[in-house]
Amino acid sequence: MMGGATYPDLKGASVFITGGGSGIGAALTEGFCAQGARVAFIQRRDASAFCDEVAERTGNRPFFQPCDITDTAALKTAIARAAEAHGPVTVLVNNAANDQRARTLDIDEAFWNDSLNVNLRSYFFAAQAVIPGMQAAGGGSIVNFSSISYMMADTGYVPYIASNAAITGMTRSLAREFGPDRIRVNALAPGWVLTQKQKDMWVTPEALANHLKMQCLKDSIDPEDMVGGVLFLASRSSRMMTGQCLVIDGGVVVTG
Repeated sequence: MMGGATYPDLKGASVFITGGGSGIGAALTEGFCAQGARVAFIQRRDASAFCDEVAERTGNRPFFQPCDITDTAALKTAIARAAEAHGPVTVLVNNAANDQRARTLDIDEAFWNDSLNVNLRSYFFAAQAVIPGMQAAGGGSIVNFSSISYMMADTGYVPYIASNAAITGMTRSLAREFGPDRIRVNALAPGWVLTQKQKDMWVTPEALANHLKMQCLKDSIDPEDMVGGVLFLASRSSRMMTGQCLVIDGGVVVTG
C-alpha cells in the first residue's frame, strides 16, 4: 500500500464497503484499516485469507461477511451486523460492480436486470439501510463508485454505462435530500483501473497503449490510486463537499 495522507477523524469510524475483498475494493479496505477505521466489507467469495493479510500489514482486522449484493434482504442484514459490531455505519462505500460486456442486440431482459441489480439497485438499498444510523449519529459520508464510461459515450456494455450515469443522478438527489442531516453523498468516477480482473479479461498491449494516449498522465492506473480520493471524501476534510463526482482517470475526461 502506497503512503498518503492521514485523516484522524477516520480512526474508529464505522466503515462499510461493498465488494471490499478484491480489486479496487481490497485497496479501499486496506486503506481504511491503515487509518484505524473499523471496517466491514462484503463480497460473494470467501475473503478470510485477505483479512489475515490486511491484519498483518495494518494491525487492524476487517470484518468480512459473505453476501450477494443483489439479495437486498441479505445486504441489509450484513449492514445491520456491521453496525452491531462497529457501531452505526457512518461511511458507506458502494464499490461493487460488474462491467460485463455484451453486444447491444444480444442483451435480453434477464441480462439487463442482472446488471442494474448489481450496479445500481444495490447502491440505493445500501444507502437506504445506512441513512437512519447516519441521521442518529449526526452525519456521515456515502461514496458511490461510478465510471467515466458514461462520460465517454463508450460502447459494449450499455447496462453498466446506464447504471453509472444513473449513479451520479442518484448521488445528487440523495445529497440534496439528506444534506440537512449532515449526510454527504458523492460519486467517484475512475478511469481504466488495472485490477487483476481487467488484466485477465480485457487488457491487451494495444488496448492499454490506446487508452494511455487519451490520458494526460501517461502512467497506468492501479487500484491503490483510488484510495486517496475515497479517504478524502469519507473524512471531514471534505465536509462541505457533497453532490459531486470526483474523477480519477489520469486526465481522460477533462471537465470544467
